[in-house]
Amino acid sequence: MKRFLKIYLEKPELAGAVLLVVLVVLFQLRSNGVFLSAENLRGMLGLLPEMGLVAIGVTVLMICGEFDLSVGSVFALMPMSVAIMLNADVPFAVAVLVGLAICALVGFINGFVTLRFAIPSFITTLGMLFMARSMTVVISGGFPPLLPADLPTWLFTRYVGPGGLIRMSFLWFGAIALLMAALLSLTNLGNWIKASGGFLEAAGAMGIPVNRVKITCFILSSMLAGFAGLVQVLRLGSPLPSIGDGLELQAVAAAVIGGTALTGGVGTVLGAIVGALLIRVIDNGLVLTQVDANWFKFAVGGLTIFAVIANSWLRRTARGIRVDQHA
Repeated sequence: MKRFLKIYLEKPELAGAVLLVVLVVLFQLRSNGVFLSAENLRGMLGLLPEMGLVAIGVTVLMICGEFDLSVGSVFALMPMSVAIMLNADVPFAVAVLVGLAICALVGFINGFVTLRFAIPSFITTLGMLFMARSMTVVISGGFPPLLPADLPTWLFTRYVGPGGLIRMSFLWFGAIALLMAALLSLTNLGNWIKASGGFLEAAGAMGIPVNRVKITCFILSSMLAGFAGLVQVLRLGSPLPSIGDGLELQAVAAAVIGGTALTGGVGTVLGAIVGALLIRVIDNGLVLTQVDANWFKFAVGGLTIFAVIANSWLRRTARGIRVDQHA
């Protein structure tokens, strides 16, 4: 038991991973083997990047001690902006870069207002949630614009790999996840992010540019959300103004389920992926086992509360054991 708690303190995502394995086995048995079939895995993995990218951005920001509730609206704003530009004959690559710049601006505003006026990020980004969603509807003119037929959507939607198991979007997701994991674990910025979230006063005393670190994390969160929205729109073929509604809460849930501490300073990219995958597994598993789909939000909510309680208890217990060993 002591060894497990020590490992958990160093790898907080392991508890979520264990739960993931349990749910996969349960749904596999309840669905008579359909859950892990190639066709079902193709569907789950095809949707994972859209949730996973948002969860990674939110997780990094939570590690830094802040929240972003505007990611669901940015998820819709970025692809809508790109669609408007494409219809104005702007090249695809340029439109995507401008769209990402818009996301970066939203993230910068979130961070600047939060830090400059000492407002809780929960409130700042809640306001931006409504503002960004409103802008999405306004620029759409009330009707989703059509996407040009000659877009290189294959860069995100084509199935690749053994048996066409994964989409190209999964490769983008994997590459971005590796980059973000490397940023957190192998760079000074990653150490500064953890210090700014877990030891704010000490970080400032050590000369860490806390405000710049936090604003950088706000920008990363918005850009990842916007890129994920673009991936979904290219898959669906239409930039609906309503996409991403409620996604911000699922992203926070994924981060928490994956072991990210609400108080900041603790969390991993792998944990975010585990949390996002757990949510996708629950969603898919309930359908396959013929459980009323309306229980999905109940299951995610209950799992989030359980994860917070369990993670808090495990961390307290593990720290106590570490203290005892040094005594």
